[in-house]
Amino acid sequence: MADTVSVIPTSVLRNLSDKLYEKRKNAALEVEGIVKQLASSGDHEKISAVINSLTTEFTYSPQANHRKGGLIGLAAATVGLTYEAAQYLEQIVPPVLKSFSDQDNRVRYYACEALYNIAKVVRGDFIIFFNQIFDALCKLSTDSDANVQSAAHLLDRLVKDIVTESDQFSIEEFIPLLRERMNVLNPYVRQFLVGWITVLDSVPDIDMLGFLPDFLDGLFNMLSDSSHEIRQQADSALSEFLQEIKNSPSVDYCRMAKILVQRAASPDEFTRLTAITWIYEFVKLGGDQLVPYYADILGAILPCISDKEEKIRVVARETNEELRAIKVDPAEAYNMGAILSIARRQLGSEWEATRIEALHWISALLNRHRTEVLSFLNDIFDTLLKALSDSSDEVVLLVLDIHACIAQDPLHFRQLVVFLVHNFRVDHNLLERRGALIIRRLCVLLDAERVYRELSTILEGEADLDFACIMVQALNLILLTSSELSDLRKLLKQSLVNAAGKDLFVSLYASWCHSTMAIISLCLLAQTYQHASAVIQSLVEEDINVKFLVQLDKLIRLLETPIFAYLRLQQSAAFKILQTRLKTVPSYSFNGDQLNRASSGNPHSQILHHSGSQITEDGDINQENGNLQNGINFASRLQQFEQMQQQHRMSQVQSRNSSTSL
Repeated sequence: MADTVSVIPTSVLRNLSDKLYEKRKNAALEVEGIVKQLASSGDHEKISAVINSLTTEFTYSPQANHRKGGLIGLAAATVGLTYEAAQYLEQIVPPVLKSFSDQDNRVRYYACEALYNIAKVVRGDFIIFFNQIFDALCKLSTDSDANVQSAAHLLDRLVKDIVTESDQFSIEEFIPLLRERMNVLNPYVRQFLVGWITVLDSVPDIDMLGFLPDFLDGLFNMLSDSSHEIRQQADSALSEFLQEIKNSPSVDYCRMAKILVQRAASPDEFTRLTAITWIYEFVKLGGDQLVPYYADILGAILPCISDKEEKIRVVARETNEELRAIKVDPAEAYNMGAILSIARRQLGSEWEATRIEALHWISALLNRHRTEVLSFLNDIFDTLLKALSDSSDEVVLLVLDIHACIAQDPLHFRQLVVFLVHNFRVDHNLLERRGALIIRRLCVLLDAERVYRELSTILEGEADLDFACIMVQALNLILLTSSELSDLRKLLKQSLVNAAGKDLFVSLYASWCHSTMAIISLCLLAQTYQHASAVIQSLVEEDINVKFLVQLDKLIRLLETPIFAYLRLQQSAAFKILQTRLKTVPSYSFNGDQLNRASSGNPHSQILHHSGSQITEDGDINQENGNLQNGINFASRLQQFEQMQQQHRMSQVQSRNSSTSL
């Protein structure tokens, strides 16, 4: 203090701590003049003594007026030093910055005023304190005192001007602080931060785009702020950066992609829309660079395809198309397993549009990279099978297309049909609701004969006889009524004259034995009428039950359809003559005994009764030769049918006994 008194009069020091502002101001002007004289004489020791005294005796004083005077004094000393002030900044700036957190709002105000005046003098030389100043201003932006906030805003504008014109500013040193502050939720701080980001980005020599990944997430976080102004400022900053990205030859897409993927799942609609828009632009601009993140991007896009907001749905669909159009070699960091995992998971989405696009992805990958996809088949196969129970017909048809593509290999074909039968077994509703759609579509995609032969082989050895019966009845109905199986019906009609027709008939016969009506239908379709008659005559009383009668009713109705039109007796001229003559015969001329005797004595009636008779469209009769025709052993087939029906009867008896014992 003694040294300072020798330089600065006691009266000046006393006025510097006076409660009246005017006295402090006048004292500061005197300090400025004294320091200016010391600087001109080069007395640096005394200058340092003055600054130290102002710091220790005033700015660090417990008395508020002393602290105010010390701040004014430091600013005045800086003004007095003018061009030499830079070498004393290490002494001057720290106590001023410390005063920014003073409990007295007037002290904080004077700290802002002091640093403002200091900055005007030293300009770019105080950039070395930028991070500390920025941090202090960031905190002052939330100050409860309006005057302090106003003073801080003035200082902030000056600092921005200095930074934009300085070549000493280090963006590398600043970014870590900015990244840390971006997580603050206070709206005033957010406005402060966006303002600085915008200003720094406008400086040509500062590469803010290169550091965008460090604060991009923070900007996106501001899009959901409750303040419309903050949302608008953040959106404006993001739009500017996106435009720069479009014009930049080198961008770190990958780091930002991680952020965008997370933000695309934001509960805030505006944030989702902005994120998905950025992803769309990234996919268009740097698709190849994003290969390692395809799975993550896909995971973000697929849910957005079903977003409640139409704008988001539109952009998500466009992004999805762009991404799927990019063709990449799996060897180049293409994570097939991860992409398939995402598609599989999205098959469980509650939204139909998302499930459909997930299937489109699996289908596209299967067509382009079949070997790689099949290596992950175990991971997705069960999910694809479950998708056959989907409530959407479009989903089911797409799944079937994928299954058909997979089933091009015999091993996978067998696996598909086995799993399909298993699903029908455990879920009868699936068979009832989707059975016809699934079977018909597979017949179109994989060849009807191949599908039916495989199904027949599996059902022949089915342990659950009730299910086997139901399944065969369903397959039989599809065979008889579906337009997709017309060629199969034509082939079966050639069973007695064509080797291919015979093989198909024999192949289906074994499993069709599970259902009486199915066998009869098959025989009528194959025009093995005599065998159909033998099957009917082999039935016993136990076979005639409600289920049998229901199936019989269905068969009778089918006989009236065009499918069995060839069974009808053709009304040729000969038929009309016969009909006219029969009408002239008295009804009492024939009784039962006469008819029996006539039948036993008439070789033609014996042929009709014992051999398979095929009635052509012209009304002619082609007679089968005994029990063997075209290599088909009908006696053996009948025995096979009777054995299977006996198994069904025994199963029903056991079932009744079990229920009775319970």
